[in-house]
Amino acid sequence: MNIKRREFLLFFSGFAGTLALSSLQSCNLPGLKSSSKSQGFNFKPVKGPLPVPTDGIVPAQQIAEYSSYEVLDDLVLPEGFTYDAIAQWGDPVGDSRFGYNNDYLSFIETAPDQGYLAINFEYVSPEIWMQTYPLVIQKPLPLEEVKTGISKASKGESATLINAFALADNNPLKAQIQQICEEALIDQGLGVISLRRTPEGQWERTNSPADRRISGISGLKNGRYLKATGPGVKIFQKQQMQGYRDELGDRIIGTFGNCAGGTTPWGTVLSAEENFQSQVPEPVYADGTSFDPGELPFDLAANNLDGQGNVFGLAGNKYGWIVEIDPTDPNDYGTKHTWLGRYRHEAVGVRVASGKPLAFYSGCDRQGGHLYKFVSQGVVTNPTDKANSKLLTDGQLYGAKFNSDGTGTWIPLIPETAIDPQLPSQLVGNLISLPKRELPTSRQGNQRQGGYFISDRDEEIQSFKQQFKTLGDLYIGNPEEKQGAILIDAHYAANAAGVTCTARPEDTIIAPDGSLYIAFTAGGSAPEGGPDNRIFTGPKGETPYPFGWIFRLKEDGNEPASLSFTWEKLALGGEPTQGGIGFSNPDNLLVDSGSNLWIVTDMSTGGLNGAVPTRVDDSGQAIGLAKQIGIFGNNSIWFIPTTGPNLGNAYLFGLGPMECETTGPFLTQDERTLFLAVQHPGEANGIRMNGAVETRQFAMITTEGEEFIQTRQVPVGSNWPTKQPNDPPIPAVVAIRRLDSQPIPPGMTSI
Repeated sequence: MNIKRREFLLFFSGFAGTLALSSLQSCNLPGLKSSSKSQGFNFKPVKGPLPVPTDGIVPAQQIAEYSSYEVLDDLVLPEGFTYDAIAQWGDPVGDSRFGYNNDYLSFIETAPDQGYLAINFEYVSPEIWMQTYPLVIQKPLPLEEVKTGISKASKGESATLINAFALADNNPLKAQIQQICEEALIDQGLGVISLRRTPEGQWERTNSPADRRISGISGLKNGRYLKATGPGVKIFQKQQMQGYRDELGDRIIGTFGNCAGGTTPWGTVLSAEENFQSQVPEPVYADGTSFDPGELPFDLAANNLDGQGNVFGLAGNKYGWIVEIDPTDPNDYGTKHTWLGRYRHEAVGVRVASGKPLAFYSGCDRQGGHLYKFVSQGVVTNPTDKANSKLLTDGQLYGAKFNSDGTGTWIPLIPETAIDPQLPSQLVGNLISLPKRELPTSRQGNQRQGGYFISDRDEEIQSFKQQFKTLGDLYIGNPEEKQGAILIDAHYAANAAGVTCTARPEDTIIAPDGSLYIAFTAGGSAPEGGPDNRIFTGPKGETPYPFGWIFRLKEDGNEPASLSFTWEKLALGGEPTQGGIGFSNPDNLLVDSGSNLWIVTDMSTGGLNGAVPTRVDDSGQAIGLAKQIGIFGNNSIWFIPTTGPNLGNAYLFGLGPMECETTGPFLTQDERTLFLAVQHPGEANGIRMNGAVETRQFAMITTEGEEFIQTRQVPVGSNWPTKQPNDPPIPAVVAIRRLDSQPIPPGMTSI
């Protein structure tokens, strides 16, 4: 019996032993071959590439059933379900177009069977975007001309970088770079489209006046600037500053890197700017102002398109925020609330209760990133009142400190907070990044202090603590300006304050009981840091552990503003025989009206279906866990009941097309439609030409631990969503529904 599995069931059940244990035993019985519908379940799970306890195949038959497997370039759903593509990259939206790499979705219903769908557009996948842009958008990009121009300007054929911001405005190369970056930034940001459902259950666009795009260059092209609130505004408005000024004050040109998000009870949508550091400089000076755009040059290569903000002179400190929009207001082009902090945001868990402060949770998606909570100064009167947005303009940002005993505290990110970083020896990879305040040799006499340094020695941390006592010692300005600078530099300030370094928190969602589910996607290390090696361990204490976790955090007293909490691991990614639940790298989470948990996965494109012909190397030693990701196949959708006879079991609901990520699941109020974003199909190999397929070998393990070899047929590239030969792969949003028009979650009845 797997004790981790038992703990998982006990966590979900809320009952003492009997129900949870009986479910556990039925799941693990050697002869298990159950019908989902016989358990009150309304779909038969999809068969994935990996044997799992819920696939309905007894262990004795798993080798025969799984010795060969065919991967499909399609969104694969259970029998009785279908999907309709309702919008895809390049479709008209207002005076612009539907963007690339659609991610978080939010459907704001305005009447029965109609409403507004808000969509995040995260980034452009460089190689496949450049390959397919002329086919989809029907116009060329001056890619080769720019590559040649960069080489000539750099006097080197292999050069790919150039500070386009410093080029003269009349330089033809600058104009060509602007054209490429403009198109790439148009394909990022936010979108709003109006929809209605037909009597047949399909959704169609209605193209209302509120349909619009908020892109990476909205303000630059048409004056539709984004607004800002909170202490960060004081930094944007400063006249005397250490760093770069874009001359726009508190106006912001656009938004990009929009990954996950959240929806408020009052009908606004919160969009999380994540990997902004690829397009503008992330580090800031001690006063919170930006590094010069030239610090992150434009970079164009076969598989790279970074520094898109360089040529436009975008100020880096204005990106990395949470953006709020009201989809129903055609004149709302977004507000960035700086009290929520600037970092590589993923998701927003919104907790709202009458008579209590708002609590918003979010994570920083990087190795060593943190879990954050914002608590409003004011309290909620009516959860559905749009005036609640004003509560986001004043409050306090905290970072979570996880203790090994299952307790934790919230550390305020304020000037008075003591300096107490984690030690490198406590972190996977033994690295931590901290605000840099020593003057570099090249700048003697120059008072510009900023950026960060990386420490790999515990002794260096002790010296840092002796030199700086509080966060206020690391930042400059009056009290409000110091607070703004701390929020702008939130990740590095949180490191300095001792907030726990975690394992890529990619989603935060409020459970029905008020607790918080957190998806930690992967526990490796990166050049800037890694997660706490005492908290983020595998089922056998392994670090690094690449397959991910789902945690539950419960505030003490169940109070949103509590400064202490308890936490526990809800589930682990990985193979069932190793203590995992059957998937790898959990990402977006969804809780339906029956409290069931839905999970989509975020395995990196390079690992999808990567051959694993053996689990040992030439010396007979087991290969690293990270090299085994390929066994899990394509990214997927999972369903976990939290009550009833199937509680705690993980059922495979869907598989994505080739080389894609399935993101942003969102159920309509009647739960008859599941909106889903299919992001970057074909990201690794581009257009699938002439039905190309490869045969790959995988060393697999049955649910009872017996080893066998699987021969897997893997399409090379993608033609989704048309699925026509040699068509370009295109990101798209789909609406999933049952053919009988009943609600999607098991156990629901028609509304």
